Amino acid sequence: MTQLRTPEATTGDPTPTLAGAAAATEVAAAPDSRATAGGAPGRPEPLTRGRHVQLIVVLGLLIALGPLSIDMYLPAFPDIATDLSASTSAVQLTLTGMLAGLAVGQLVIGPLSDVFGRRRPLLAGLAVHLLASLLCAIAPTVAVLSVVRVLQGFAGAAISVVALATVRDLFTGSAVARTMSRLMLVIGLAPILAPTLGGFVLAVTDWRGIFVVLAGAALLLSAVAFFGLRETLPPERRSAPGVRSTLRTYRSLFRDRTFVALVLIGGLMFASIFAYVGSASFVLQDGYGLDERSFGLVFGLNSLALTVLSQLNPTLIGRFGTANVLTFAIFMSLAAALGVVVTGASGAGGLVGVLVPLGLVLGAAGLAMPNTPALALTRHGESAGTASALLGSVQFGIGAMVAPLVGLFGGTSAVPMGATMAGVTGLAALLMVLVVRRDPSVHHLD
Repeated sequence: MTQLRTPEATTGDPTPTLAGAAAATEVAAAPDSRATAGGAPGRPEPLTRGRHVQLIVVLGLLIALGPLSIDMYLPAFPDIATDLSASTSAVQLTLTGMLAGLAVGQLVIGPLSDVFGRRRPLLAGLAVHLLASLLCAIAPTVAVLSVVRVLQGFAGAAISVVALATVRDLFTGSAVARTMSRLMLVIGLAPILAPTLGGFVLAVTDWRGIFVVLAGAALLLSAVAFFGLRETLPPERRSAPGVRSTLRTYRSLFRDRTFVALVLIGGLMFASIFAYVGSASFVLQDGYGLDERSFGLVFGLNSLALTVLSQLNPTLIGRFGTANVLTFAIFMSLAAALGVVVTGASGAGGLVGVLVPLGLVLGAAGLAMPNTPALALTRHGESAGTASALLGSVQFGIGAMVAPLVGLFGGTSAVPMGATMAGVTGLAALLMVLVVRRDPSVHHLD
């Protein structure tokens, strides 16, 4: 069981850290209100179950802005190409720009949030996201749109980094994994709903209206964050400002072999999702003949598998432990990916023969994605912002590199997709067995 850290038990850390929140009706929160989800300054306030739910809702809404910004405008690609007289590849670069901003921005914003606290970078990120969305709405050329999308991604990085770091500020032990699992519900549903929402917007206006809606969402979330989320990193727990301090923090993270292995595992498991997202339309529509509506249904069902299994994670880690559940998820994903290769190559079961193991791959990712950051961030709570930044940046970096590999070996067959998934999850399995599980400290999380 995890323990609640108290001022008496933790030298140099006067802020109590929440543990086991999912199992308790209420626990003692920090005496300093800046380290709680809310409350009167200077007075201890219990973080009730209702407050815990409120925190998850607020963080979930904030995290959802990233997937909405990535996926909501996808149905408008043809309209953007026509309106801006751009090629398809040029329009696709607007998506690449967003992902690049997300990857690079996290490396910058993470350390800043450890120095200046969580609240200021979060509110600044929301303000920049609002501005970038409005600039996207009035972009005169696809080149301008691509550049502004980089800025929008950078702002989105601030939001996601701060949300993850806030979880680590308030929780420890297996409570981190439980909270991450609840947030995965939002992370899993947002990409499913985003293209549909984009389609509704396109039914009443043009593609520029989508970015106006995103600007409105950023404005609304700014109010939610301002009134619903207090500072969770008090000054006495912040890092020293300066480049040298930041470099020292990164150096300490890279010296932790287990942390580096967990970061790579998170990136590799995320890459298995990217391999699917980047090739699903070609494989399922061109290879198996699904129309757009059927493809949307299948895509949604697969995403639902990821979401549902992520919600089973709190129960599983309570019984088997976080490290054991992560190990199971990795090997489950590897076996299912090999199943995609076998059924895709042999034709056994036709479309269903591919969809069943494919759903298991994504479901396994739903188990892995909350537990990887839980194990990694618990090791470096004093620099949670920087650690979260590395996690997010590596995820998007590896994912962006792996996704194009599928197309190099044949775009309409399920075999390259399954082989790519098997390759990245196989590497994750090696790291888990050879590095992570050999570290006794990972088994003390629970």
